[in-house]
Amino acid sequence: MSLRLRLALWYGALTGLVVLVVSIFTYAAHTRGHYDDADHSLHTNTDHIIDEYVAQITGPDRGAAVSLPVSNSIPLRIYDAEGRVLIESPLAASLPPLNPRDVLDGPPQLPFDPVAGVSPPMMPMERAEGKFGLMTDASGTRWRLYVVPMSRVDQYLLTAASLARIDASVAAFRQLVVFLALSGAAVAFGAGWLLARSALRPVIAMTETAGAIAHSRGLDQRVPAPARGDELGQLAGTFNEMLDSLEGAYRAQQRFVADASHELRAPLTAIQGNLELLERQTNMPPEERKEAVSEAKHEAHRLARLVADLLALARADAGVPMRREPVELDRVLIDSVADAQHLTRGHKLNVAHLEPAVVHGDPDRLKQLILILLDNAIKYTPQNGRVEASLQKDGQGVEIAIRDTGIGIPQEDLPRVFDRFYRADPARTRDPGGTGLGLSIARWIAEQHGGAITLTSRPGQGTTASAYLPLNGMPLPPGEPEPAARH
Repeated sequence: MSLRLRLALWYGALTGLVVLVVSIFTYAAHTRGHYDDADHSLHTNTDHIIDEYVAQITGPDRGAAVSLPVSNSIPLRIYDAEGRVLIESPLAASLPPLNPRDVLDGPPQLPFDPVAGVSPPMMPMERAEGKFGLMTDASGTRWRLYVVPMSRVDQYLLTAASLARIDASVAAFRQLVVFLALSGAAVAFGAGWLLARSALRPVIAMTETAGAIAHSRGLDQRVPAPARGDELGQLAGTFNEMLDSLEGAYRAQQRFVADASHELRAPLTAIQGNLELLERQTNMPPEERKEAVSEAKHEAHRLARLVADLLALARADAGVPMRREPVELDRVLIDSVADAQHLTRGHKLNVAHLEPAVVHGDPDRLKQLILILLDNAIKYTPQNGRVEASLQKDGQGVEIAIRDTGIGIPQEDLPRVFDRFYRADPARTRDPGGTGLGLSIARWIAEQHGGAITLTSRPGQGTTASAYLPLNGMPLPPGEPEPAARH
């Protein structure tokens, strides 16, 4: 069952239920009002007849002929204490015989159906000394009866009113209510279908766009955003944002595959060329043979570094967790600076500031992070330049800063230096053996420890790389949003 049909059915069912409840209460109030009005009229006329009759037979003129008020418009009978008819109006002649005690002693009888009974009474049903009843004559006409014992004269008065006209009106009204309820439910279902179709049009457009993207793999397509700013408009906007993100990730993946292929092909080509040269030139002089083997060995080492970096990034993309333990970060920094000394070529490498600090993380990865930053600083700093490392606490975290007096990074390249295989043009000529993955790995390590890395640089004046890590803090749980870079 489609969502449109389900919405239409729910809308139609809810509206139909409301119409049904309203129709029931309308029918109940209307019907009970008519029957209660008839009972009230019969009750009022009976009281008037009793007053007149009792006054005639107990007053000074008792013994004279008795005249009953409104006796020509209301069927009535007067019974003695034994239930024998004493007086009967002409209209009562058509009524079947009836004992007034049967009405007084019998159960209450309502003239309306149980549905009308849900409405509260519109007026008193009966007086204390009288009681209402029902009777159906030979023609099927229903009569409303009202019997009142006249204790002063030890007699009973029975009055009646035909319910034929009210029954016919109520039957017609009942049919009208049923027709209106069914018609209202049908109209509500149709309106719900049209409203659901209109409301779900953006969803249909999104479905068609998603299908077109799945078949054509064209991530440049977008869902037409509706002009209204409701939830579906927000959904369309969010869907387009997701497509932007997917397209960016897809383009980045394409660039990464192309760059990785290019970076892997260069050392492999060099190794293959040197091996073929050694194979062809069996009588090669020892110096040339040694040079070819050395170059192949150098390229093999470069290839190994590149594969190791790619493996680290693959582990990062796969979400492989790092081991966690307390790490004395100041000791790790000192060891990293000592290991980086052999990379210097006349550079002045020293620790400018050091504070004891303990973080929770992987000591090997943290050392790798610091060595990447030191390696970059040394590579892009001229000989006799200066590279300084410092570690200081900052609030709830600790900051590792690597400052150099190197060539710097142009401002337009700073936002992209953490992209994989990205190297600014000035850096390419100074580091032909680099992989362009170091800063990407360093950022991954920092983020896995709940921190971030920022770079500030001025061309020709140097660069400062700052890694901020939480102090004694646990890393972010899997699935938690990563912290933004600190500015």
